[in-house]
Amino acid sequence: MSIPFTLPSSTGATLHGLVDLPSEGTLKARPYPVVVICHGFKGFLDWGFFPPLAELLAERGFAVVRSNFSGAGQLPGEDRVSDLAAFRANSYSRERDDLLSILAGLAEIEVATTGNDRTFDLDRISLVGHSRGGGDVILAAAHRDWRLHLRAIVTWASISTVHRVSETQKETWRRDGELITTNTRTGQKLAIGVEVLDDVEQNSDALDLRAAAGVRTVPWRIVHGTEDESVPLAEAEALYEAAREPRDLVWIEGGSHTFGARHPFTGPTPQLIQAMNATQDWLLRFG
Repeated sequence: MSIPFTLPSSTGATLHGLVDLPSEGTLKARPYPVVVICHGFKGFLDWGFFPPLAELLAERGFAVVRSNFSGAGQLPGEDRVSDLAAFRANSYSRERDDLLSILAGLAEIEVATTGNDRTFDLDRISLVGHSRGGGDVILAAAHRDWRLHLRAIVTWASISTVHRVSETQKETWRRDGELITTNTRTGQKLAIGVEVLDDVEQNSDALDLRAAAGVRTVPWRIVHGTEDESVPLAEAEALYEAAREPRDLVWIEGGSHTFGARHPFTGPTPQLIQAMNATQDWLLRFG
């Protein structure tokens, strides 16, 4: 069963999320190690594979926390962006700070969702992130407050840089005051404000994912599909090369950016099963 929660973010927004707990029959006793799951760009906590991933990890004895980033522009249960202003103003720094707020607020989330201060093992916290959410996970794992306190991280199809557009595209973006992206699933045309471009340019060092990969020390498994149409394979290789040990790179043969999964979810593909197995194996080993 998924239990809803809300949490104030340091950005001033309210974060909406869900907690999935092991069933009473699980072999693991309380307190449960915690896994925080992060969605990617144009993603949300209910998208496609996130609910079954949360269910799987809960079955394996983890307390699983997933939340929409405040800039996702969606509330739990929504599958389209409803807050266009929030989506427009979202940024990499904002997502990182939302994730740090979740980590700092885990004790509050624990009490709000379970009424029990011994449900979460706050000494055993791991992170999983997809695509841009993988970048958020890397930044959190390198953060001074968390680099020595996390147990494991897993990234799926993670970006290796926040610089995603050409200089020509940046010029057009600034001239127009926004960049339009289309959600291919819903057909929504969504505007991204220049605040995002400002964030990338003004905070380039703080958002350097390859530098962060070298700073973090937590065991890291990089999972990437060989047919990823959105994030090139070279980005997975770049992260692996930049990362210090312990780290591991798992190629999912034939895997797309979402390992074949779609929304609404219609069931796992062989590639998604491989990604989920690689994830649970790593978390059970180190989490």
